[in-house]
Amino acid sequence: MRLTLIFNEENEAITYKDPTGAPKRLGSRKVDIWVDGQLRIDGYANPDVVTSNINRIMFRFQPDEVPVFYIDDLVIIDGAVAPTMQTSGGQSKRTDERVSFENSLDADWEEVFRDEGTGNWHDSWILDGEIGTVTNSDKGMRLTAGPERFNDAHHMVLWTRQSFYGDLKIEYEYTRLDDITDFVNILYIQATGSGEEPFAEDIMEWKEMRKVPAMRMYFENMHLYHISYAAHPNNEETQSYIRARRYMPHKNGLKGTELQPDYYPEGLFEKGVPHQITVIKHDRDLLMRVENQDQTAYFHFRNPDLPVIRQGRIGLRHMNTRSALYRNFLVSEIE
Repeated sequence: MRLTLIFNEENEAITYKDPTGAPKRLGSRKVDIWVDGQLRIDGYANPDVVTSNINRIMFRFQPDEVPVFYIDDLVIIDGAVAPTMQTSGGQSKRTDERVSFENSLDADWEEVFRDEGTGNWHDSWILDGEIGTVTNSDKGMRLTAGPERFNDAHHMVLWTRQSFYGDLKIEYEYTRLDDITDFVNILYIQATGSGEEPFAEDIMEWKEMRKVPAMRMYFENMHLYHISYAAHPNNEETQSYIRARRYMPHKNGLKGTELQPDYYPEGLFEKGVPHQITVIKHDRDLLMRVENQDQTAYFHFRNPDLPVIRQGRIGLRHMNTRSALYRNFLVSEIE
């Protein structure tokens, strides 16, 4: 049975409607009701008042019979309450990843960067590498790395001219244009140099050293967050993954840079299918939502131990042979 939770702000009453539309009491147990992070009721639900639904309510039963979580809708199974989510591909279990993402999404974000991808890319971006190409059209901004496999000179990284500070929300539409079954795309978040000569904090001061944009030049000499995606198909030989790292320059290469967990999603990043990507960097956490016409997936990477990253440029890396189209690239900071 699918039920909708309803909250009345005037008298702080909570009810739900069953499929017939009749109001029902949430339950006989005492509940604390939270709306947008604020405690709104400490008591029992009033079964007599039904009003419009709101976007998000957090509740917990007293005593601690179930954990705290946010919900939009309820499913009642054998007297137990379970949170749910709805995607265009059908109903699926509500996840901690989605909860964390939606919590962070509600911050007071202010847009500080916008590129629709149809103008001159030179106005907002700077390119590492001499072989990869960037072109603009009414469809968006196309990045095409060089065609030679395992040739470092054929990688490319496109950097924002602008640097960004504090927590960030990054949004863009991504469409894969290649049929390559290996190599990755990477989103770089808030990159700065290590500060050790000659790798100044402003990475554009040593841009000439990245004419060949080999991976080691980045993970050995930069502080940044990295999210790799659109990597490999899901088949008998390879498994698609989404993985995050926090680079630690002048240490042990990529060893120890992983942010847990790794994800192995199915059905994402097929060639020619637009995907809306939203990434939130919140303190020590990276939160990600990927949406296409058939599904929505959420990811949450944690950095419990490595130093916090606070500022820097955003970059789009294509390993050799990779090509994709980007549209409506937006960056927001917290006001």
